[in-house]
Amino acid sequence: MTMQCAVLDDYQEIAGSLADWSALDHAVDVRTLHTPFHSEDAVAAAIGDCEIVVAMRERTPFPASLLARLPRLRLLITSGMRNAAIDLDAAARHGITVCGTASSSRPPAELTWALLLGLARNVVTESAAMQAGGPWQSTVGADLHGRTLGLLGLGKIGSQVAKVGLAFGMDVLAWSQHLTAERAADVGVRATATKEELLESSDFVSVHLVLGERTRGLLGAAELHRMRRTAYLVNTSRAAIVDRSALLRALRENWIAGAGLDVFEQEPLPADDPLRTLPNVLALPHIGYVTRRNYEGYFQQAVEDIQAFLAGAPVRLLR
Repeated sequence: MTMQCAVLDDYQEIAGSLADWSALDHAVDVRTLHTPFHSEDAVAAAIGDCEIVVAMRERTPFPASLLARLPRLRLLITSGMRNAAIDLDAAARHGITVCGTASSSRPPAELTWALLLGLARNVVTESAAMQAGGPWQSTVGADLHGRTLGLLGLGKIGSQVAKVGLAFGMDVLAWSQHLTAERAADVGVRATATKEELLESSDFVSVHLVLGERTRGLLGAAELHRMRRTAYLVNTSRAAIVDRSALLRALRENWIAGAGLDVFEQEPLPADDPLRTLPNVLALPHIGYVTRRNYEGYFQQAVEDIQAFLAGAPVRLLR
């Protein structure tokens, strides 16, 4: 009997064109779903008949409560090799195999610089003025050369961001709870003893940490107050690392010059959310990983994962 497979959250409607799904034709009936789910009930209703589900990053969470409502599910695939929105323990209890795919760290590092440069040179404001026939040159940009870039996290993405900062002639600092001076020196940057020192010293602060119990709410009101009033905050990691209420207050009361954001605690961001309209926010719809090369890898390897599972030898297991 043919298995049912749902490819979730294909917002751009391109999943079908980026992999050879026909390789599964005789064994699996594949359908793609293009709109976000707004409730667990909606997810269960949409994919309750599926033995296989392909999830895009953390767009649709799979907590224990949802997995219990999917008795037919046998294979859950996520793009990337880590997905905090999947309850792996619950999946194991229900006999669900969870597999992943490769995911490049280069696209989010590149997007970090799109946000940082966009903020520094007021790109959106000046472009909008050009398109509207507005004033010629209405802002004065911030320099990068000779300024200080502070990185919260110096892993795969943070290290790439650091190298670009050094190429711009910036002084690059880094901090994380386990970062050593030797590791920082290997990348060509200087480790600070505390995050407070980094925040107080930086003209641009960029977040590149994994969300966990130790990093949730890491930047709250006290930390944002330590930043310079002329400094910018960029977050392409996870929204919950920065306390939302504190960030909104900091932006409204100009504790900092502005923020570049690609991640939000609720996604898609509601149409009436203030982060969409604050003048000192450059916001993007979580597109740090959304590039053709990444998507080709996600969907092509998802097909491979399904083939391997059907052959009884699953690959790229998350556990």
